[in-house]
Amino acid sequence: MKKLLFLLLLVSAACSSPEIREQAAGKSEFIGQQAISALIDSVRAIYPMADQALLEKGIRHAASLWRAEDGTPAEFSKLVRVNYLADPGKRSAVFRKISSYFESVNGNFNEITIDLKKNLDEAAGEIDEIDRMFGNYSVGSHLSDDLYSNKIAFVIALNFPYYTLEEKEKSGPSWSREEWAMARLGDYFVSRVPAKLNQALAVATGNADMYIADYNIHMGRLRTDDGRQIFPDDMVLLSHWNLRDELKADYADMEKGGEKQDMIYKVMERIINQDIPQVVINNPEYEWAPFSNKVTRNGEAVDAAPEPDTRYEHIINTFRAMRDIDPYNPEMNTAILRKFSLEMEIAQEEVEELFDSYLSSPLLAKTGAVVKERLGRDLRPYDIWYSGFRARTSFPEEILTARTSALYPNPEAFRAGMPAMLKKLGWSSERAQYLASKIVVDPARGSGHAWGAAMKGAVSHLRTRVSDKGMDFKGYNIAVHEFGHNIEQTISLYDVDHYMMSGVPNTAITEALAFIFQDRDLLLLDMKDTNPDRQKMETLDAAWSLMEIMGVGMVDMKAWKWLYTNPDATPAQFRDEVVKIAKETWNLYFAPVFGVSDSPVLAVYSHMVNSPLYLANYSYGQIIQFQLEEHLRGKKLSDEIDRIFSQGRLTPQQWMTGAVGSRISAQPILNALENVLNE
Repeated sequence: MKKLLFLLLLVSAACSSPEIREQAAGKSEFIGQQAISALIDSVRAIYPMADQALLEKGIRHAASLWRAEDGTPAEFSKLVRVNYLADPGKRSAVFRKISSYFESVNGNFNEITIDLKKNLDEAAGEIDEIDRMFGNYSVGSHLSDDLYSNKIAFVIALNFPYYTLEEKEKSGPSWSREEWAMARLGDYFVSRVPAKLNQALAVATGNADMYIADYNIHMGRLRTDDGRQIFPDDMVLLSHWNLRDELKADYADMEKGGEKQDMIYKVMERIINQDIPQVVINNPEYEWAPFSNKVTRNGEAVDAAPEPDTRYEHIINTFRAMRDIDPYNPEMNTAILRKFSLEMEIAQEEVEELFDSYLSSPLLAKTGAVVKERLGRDLRPYDIWYSGFRARTSFPEEILTARTSALYPNPEAFRAGMPAMLKKLGWSSERAQYLASKIVVDPARGSGHAWGAAMKGAVSHLRTRVSDKGMDFKGYNIAVHEFGHNIEQTISLYDVDHYMMSGVPNTAITEALAFIFQDRDLLLLDMKDTNPDRQKMETLDAAWSLMEIMGVGMVDMKAWKWLYTNPDATPAQFRDEVVKIAKETWNLYFAPVFGVSDSPVLAVYSHMVNSPLYLANYSYGQIIQFQLEEHLRGKKLSDEIDRIFSQGRLTPQQWMTGAVGSRISAQPILNALENVLNE
């Protein structure tokens, strides 16, 4: 799912409240303001023709990063006088050199990281402890320290200072492409985090990744309370992705679908509440009846202890590793600020306000009534994943899997088929071969992900699950999603004019293209939807799925806010609070739609464990996708994707304006939904 950006030193800045600033005591100015002002005056005297605002901004920023271990104030003054680039031409030439150096550093470190994580990320046999040790090793964790030590960081900060999000939004529209790229270089050095803290965070997130990657439920070992088996012997589903996707697929099973969905939902509740028996996780040796929570082995009852809040312990471990880093980010001194104002470049308050506005729309209850009518029964909490608006639900799962397993018996076959898929989406044969040549396909240990290249000449990796029976439809659907990520990764690296501008503004935008690809998975199988109500159904589906993903994103944000208020919470206390938050969020927004209260299902997403505060990107991805789809209607998809994703890393709002001519907004979805509901 997520695109893994490897700009090792990427940091930015945003305004934070005085109260929060006071809580972060890690920044102490070694060089006083009087000395800085005197230095600025002396350098201005040397370079009277230089851009005076830029000169002052650079000196002040570089001085804010200087520490006692870096040298005396006099040594800082000497560094400034020797290294300040007053001539615009010289500054441009040095900038191009720095860009080349960083492409080499980022790109090669990225390749090393891919190699070290290979046994963890790919289905490459048993994982030994040495694999975990190497896989969790952050090769770039000392780079920032090294660049401060050898003074490269100060030379860059001096000549290419950072611009806040507010400054980028205000001045960015008038910047040249090179000015934008220089501003992105300025994002590299804003804070100084000790290598040991970066490494500790890498260990915490690596352990969480491994925990989720192995969180499989052996569905063939599940039993009803009267002892019946309702899932195939060999069905193994990863939580939460595969559980959710199987639940979606079961809408097409008119005979046993409801019973299967009820059981999957109960499994999800057990995972959330942590009363799932630990012995049934990733273990085929036991039979488990989720409703009664009884465990047997070869017909004999077993006293099975519940999982000991491991799910929530991993989140707390990641939180504490991030909190240790907070004081070293005086302008971005919480993980919440860094995730939103820094990485998304959209303030968390703005995100929450957008979610609240959409989830409060009365149109959602009207949409719920449509779902209820189509199902012919009252809604249940798991109907947040109702997929009946999608064309694929008219095709039985076994027919879809028969097609995908025949086409793609192994990862190599999927890679070989990528050029043909791209041609179906409008690319020329030559362009399709070019794009596909930049992507390799690997067998995934987990559900799958896309890992982009970080330098020209390298390839992106598409990881997806393929069993010995071939790629089932669920795996294919995920693979097509990841394929969309890989296409974005390729275009935004190889077709962007400045390396510092490579990529997209945030992961929501790469998710948007992944969704665009995923929605065309049936087309890529030559299974066309002839439904005359297709556009209507697509609008209903977009509105319904956006409601679901906004709900889980809201729970994720609220859980992290609670952690910052209760940093010493135990895993059990955090578990109870997450369940409470999930139920409160459900009751506020979803109970009016479903007519059911107190469901904790919004807390089931595995992203909460291994990708903290990431879920909001999916909502923005779907909003952006809808706006892009509206824009693409009547245009050649391939040409527009090439144009739009070669813009590079502008701010999200400026990128969106360049893409479709308007800012990011959920209003187009609500407008389209209202039109559909009024037909």
